[in-house]
Amino acid sequence: MRVSLPGIARSGPGFRFRFAGYDIAAWPGETLAAALTSAGQLALSTNGPDERRGVFCGMGACGECSVLVDGRSQRACMVAAAPGMVVEPMPRRVVATPDAPAAAPAQVLACDLLIIGAGPAGLAAATVAASAGLNVIIIDERSKPGGQYFKQPGKGFAITPTALDAQFSEGAALIADVAASPAQLMAGRIAWSARRDGEQIVVETSGPEGPARITAARLIIATGATEKPWPMPGWTLPGVMTTGAAQTLLRSGAVSPGSRVLVAGNGPLNIQLANELLNAGVTVTAVVEQAPRPGLARAGSALAMARHDAGLAVQGVRQLARLARAGVPLLFGHVVCRAEGAERVERAFVAATRPDGTLGPERGFDIDALCIGAGFQPQAELARALGCRLAWADGAMAVVREDDGRTSLGNVFVAGDGGGLDGARAALAQGTLAGLAVVADVKGGLSAAQLAQRHAQRRALVTARGFQAGLWQLFAPAHPTPTVHTPETLLCRCEGVRFGDVDALLAAGTSDPGSIKRATRLGMGRCQGRYCGPLLAARLAGDRAAGEGDLFAPRPPFKPLSIAELAAGAEQ
Repeated sequence: MRVSLPGIARSGPGFRFRFAGYDIAAWPGETLAAALTSAGQLALSTNGPDERRGVFCGMGACGECSVLVDGRSQRACMVAAAPGMVVEPMPRRVVATPDAPAAAPAQVLACDLLIIGAGPAGLAAATVAASAGLNVIIIDERSKPGGQYFKQPGKGFAITPTALDAQFSEGAALIADVAASPAQLMAGRIAWSARRDGEQIVVETSGPEGPARITAARLIIATGATEKPWPMPGWTLPGVMTTGAAQTLLRSGAVSPGSRVLVAGNGPLNIQLANELLNAGVTVTAVVEQAPRPGLARAGSALAMARHDAGLAVQGVRQLARLARAGVPLLFGHVVCRAEGAERVERAFVAATRPDGTLGPERGFDIDALCIGAGFQPQAELARALGCRLAWADGAMAVVREDDGRTSLGNVFVAGDGGGLDGARAALAQGTLAGLAVVADVKGGLSAAQLAQRHAQRRALVTARGFQAGLWQLFAPAHPTPTVHTPETLLCRCEGVRFGDVDALLAAGTSDPGSIKRATRLGMGRCQGRYCGPLLAARLAGDRAAGEGDLFAPRPPFKPLSIAELAAGAEQ
């Protein structure tokens, strides 16, 4: 449903487009996902004979919201609605139309620095490098810069800057700095291949202006993180989505995922989303947090947070108090364990965790949306494909890098959560440090002002990491993560592979991801293993630490691509 947000108002006349034979009302600046969600149309694609899917990740990584727009496959969360569009739910298998137009030959570009990702880290790096006179290109999949943290309202919204919250305002200011710089921002552009050519990095991209091959002397990868999956019975129902997807609908489109929303998982983003939904007039049926209720036993973690950033610590306390005053049940030490519904999610069940990893009695909630935030995992496929050194950390594959983001490949940097999970404040600092490192490489050194800036950002990075460490100590679950899936639960959402299918192969002695992939098609769907890959890696590892060999090999295209686009991007 559409909601009102402080300082953000829909502007311009509304319009209509067609979806599955229905007229859908939309406003300028809304994505298809936002317009369809507000109209109650949650089933956007089909996976199997009758299994419907809807918005899940909200950031173009999963492909679950894919629809046919005027006959072409598009991700509803990444495409703006437009008058007269004819949109159909995506069938299980798509037959290419024989009259599909051929893509134009790839445009060839060159630069000193290519930045992939226009979130906090990428924007900060672009500002520094471009202001120093470097030829900078920055690309991002979204139609507007800002990333997941600084996500901004669509261009069809009238904005009153003085009424925006601090997160909106900070993002808007940083985006304006980049827009005013000489950096070339290419929005709506996908990086689908990356390789080394001698000392140069060559990245193949696809976008609204056609394919482009970008050659750069140096590369900063600032692709951020995706949310970890929480597989359980019912997790593929329309209306079940990640916390980040719900926040994108809300902050970018002024649309709530539902009128009665349950927020569950682990971490502060869930509490922030619950507050934002509450402030928008949405009923939050409960906040379900896996960590125990904060108390004296974790006072040290809270003090560490306050020591590093008192303002953010106070903000967190206020958010919890706001939920309590509103009567929202705060269920600490609980997890969501299953969801039910016919055409969409209608009911969710939660249970307390026990010291032995089992669950207590279930408690049900009637809902029309379920938002799950179970933590994050870096988007490291580009770094992996280029050959950067990696290490398994915090349950995910992270890039080994220096504080300025420099990797084992001297001209490749990874800044922000795309290399390891330190949060938005650290991403801003590390993006600036990466930009300064590139400037120093190209210019042969830094000015006195730049050296002072580097010193300040190093301190900011230490502060941000200190706060983040305290934060995750505070939100650390007290008990082992329980198993909430069954053998019938889907492990691979895209290809319909169940946990029982994989366990049968493991029991028969199949123990490598490639063989399991060939036997089941696991990892061969729209998300290309982004969600099932880490789940499989953890299953292959068992009691040992997982490693890169437990993951699928990164191969282009990294994102779904048409044959015409692939052919146009081939070497001419």
